[in-house]
Amino acid sequence: MSTDPSNFPSCSDNEQPEVPGATEHPEAGASRIRRQAAEIVKAVLAQTSPEHAGVRDQLREYLALNPGHPEIALAEHLVSLGTLADYTGGFQEAQRPPSPAGEDYPAEAGPAGATSRILSVLAHRTLLTAFQPIFDLSSDAVVGVEAFTRFIGDGSEEPGQWFAEAASAELGSELEFAALESAIVAARSLPGHLYVALKISPACCLDPLLPELLQESELSLGRIVLQLTEALTDEEAVALVAALAPLRARGVRLAVDHVGSYFASLRHVKQLQPDIIKLDRNLIAGVDTDPLRHAFAEAMAGLAGQIGASATAEGIETSAELAAVTGLGMTTGQGYFLGRPSTRPEDWNSWVIPADKVEALTDPDTAARS
Repeated sequence: MSTDPSNFPSCSDNEQPEVPGATEHPEAGASRIRRQAAEIVKAVLAQTSPEHAGVRDQLREYLALNPGHPEIALAEHLVSLGTLADYTGGFQEAQRPPSPAGEDYPAEAGPAGATSRILSVLAHRTLLTAFQPIFDLSSDAVVGVEAFTRFIGDGSEEPGQWFAEAASAELGSELEFAALESAIVAARSLPGHLYVALKISPACCLDPLLPELLQESELSLGRIVLQLTEALTDEEAVALVAALAPLRARGVRLAVDHVGSYFASLRHVKQLQPDIIKLDRNLIAGVDTDPLRHAFAEAMAGLAGQIGASATAEGIETSAELAAVTGLGMTTGQGYFLGRPSTRPEDWNSWVIPADKVEALTDPDTAARS
């Protein structure tokens, strides 16, 4: 198979480069990953510096071993290098104009490094899921979990950095769907009575791939909670009501995170009519001693009751905070005081409740209040 750069035609934002042997993937996300990888491969192979000849030859070998899948070839190539230094240098040399007066450019990470790291995660699925227990505050039983994404590596970066990097590389949606898939697969090992709160952006909620992903999963729709984690615009709120209506009719529940953290959040809560309102750590910290936080939490518990939703306190870290939110009418809670996120199935299996309580706590009418 030829890997000459001339075989990788230039493309606009709306065109997918034709990698030799490639066929168009039916899913837009996969096509975008393939296009990004093909563009990077083309740039690396186009540069002519002798010091990067070995890098180019090795990349050609991986392309030959993975015909039609430049994203896999690129990811395997990066893993074999052990460092991105050679790779990013080659990419940047191909992209930038000749330096004036023959001066050399300094080596720098650049956007290619970010794109290649995310492509490697997507190709090899080097991410996993941690679950944090969510307690019913009236019974002290675990009734649900919130899924958190963790990345396999040296642990030097927070998950938020990975998602920010993916967004900058125009791969945010792809990484978010990979995280959702990881959580759904991991949820198979959870006790069957627990609901699973999946963090999700408004853009991902509006993606037509979402219903297909949820409906084809082995997790029943009645156990799924879509937890909106980003601020909404008025236009997004209106679109979400329509887009999520079919899923919600089949049992999927909606949670709104960070309520009160941006100006229009209360208006959007009334528009969306979520099943769960979540108050994050910034509002719960000191709720037992801070009159303003105490009053706001009480108001949010009242708002939840008015729209038939439950109020969940996040980030509970002391017994005093737990007592305060319980007294204010919060129905569920989570936080380090109650239980930390864990990737260990043996921890998940400890989140069981007596058989005589399962039916009451998982009944849809009860769940709307808990």
